Amino acid sequence: MSTKPDMILAVRDLDLMPDDGKRYEVIDGELFVSKTPGLFHQLISGTIYSSFDSYLKENPIGKVVSTPGVILSDLDGVIPDLIFISLEKLAAAVESDRIHGAPELVVEILSPGSDNARRDRIAKLYLYAKFGVGEYRIVDPETRTIELYIRSGNNLILSGTFGAADKISSTMLPGYSCNVADLFAI
Repeated sequence: MSTKPDMILAVRDLDLMPDDGKRYEVIDGELFVSKTPGLFHQLISGTIYSSFDSYLKENPIGKVVSTPGVILSDLDGVIPDLIFISLEKLAAAVESDRIHGAPELVVEILSPGSDNARRDRIAKLYLYAKFGVGEYRIVDPETRTIELYIRSGNNLILSGTFGAADKISSTMLPGYSCNVADLFAI
């Protein structure tokens, strides 16, 4: 990010935030606040969760988790919509009801508003690349598309934008694929 906030916050400061139903995240010391996701957002999240969960029942290589607290550093703590974490990383990553370290795959579902888009498309893309996420998906309920970013070296590179007529697969989930239209069929 190009500018630093006036006040740097740490992940430990998140415990001081009110319990008001909003999501509080810290990225590079900057506080991001968003409303609780709406119904369509949650329905899409549930459908994607079910798709991953069905695959993982047949291929028990890890777990899909909805809205976990993910701590990446003292200045970086986020609440992604969904993550996949391998069994190997899961045992070491879970501390005090939070995941410490980068999951293999992260899904963020865009909420309305330019601040939300900036957070997911710029701040979180940079954050997930910095800490080693292998695959990042940005789901856009408005356009019913999924942007798929794949790790290449130290970066997450846009592999493609997938719409209703497309199938999407995963580098983190060998053999997984689904029809994009099915993920938005609510």
